[in-house]
Amino acid sequence: MLSLLLLHKIVYQLVSITGKFTARQYFPELCESNQDPRAQLHFADGIAWVRNAAPASYDVIIVDSTDPVGPAEGLFAAPFLQDCRRALGDTGLLVQQSESPLFHLENILKPLQRNLYQAGFTAVHTLHFPQCVYPSGWWTVTLATKTGDPTRFREQDAAAKPFATEYYNVDIHRASLATPEFMRRALAE
Repeated sequence: MLSLLLLHKIVYQLVSITGKFTARQYFPELCESNQDPRAQLHFADGIAWVRNAAPASYDVIIVDSTDPVGPAEGLFAAPFLQDCRRALGDTGLLVQQSESPLFHLENILKPLQRNLYQAGFTAVHTLHFPQCVYPSGWWTVTLATKTGDPTRFREQDAAAKPFATEYYNVDIHRASLATPEFMRRALAE
């Protein structure tokens, strides 16, 4: 993921909640960008990191966590999400990995959306996408903002992206914002 983030030519701080970065050992090709000076890697408790972050110090927080059990359980809870909201600037965006819409709608997605609203986010939207290596082959991320609509994006910037992609384009982005009927019904409850 870091190599894709760095295509955007800005500075990133990445925090591993496990205190170690095992991908370096098992997936070295995923770590080729780790030495980029724009990427600051921190191996610390991610929950504490966000709790201790200065208010409005981040534009985007991406939580690409494991399932919400063990050390990652707190990453789906209202206190952590409140800290994320506080750490984001006024136009900031939280992007939270939110599991499979087929297997985890009732026990993860719906509680996560409730927790995001409880944490003070004013707009929440779940995107779905194919992910063949995960259970069900269908995965989600949930977007949350303090102000504004997380489904609005800069279409002109997306159309004029300065790098090639194999899958992503403006139409795919627009289509990913559509919500299937079963998810609309369940998330509206």
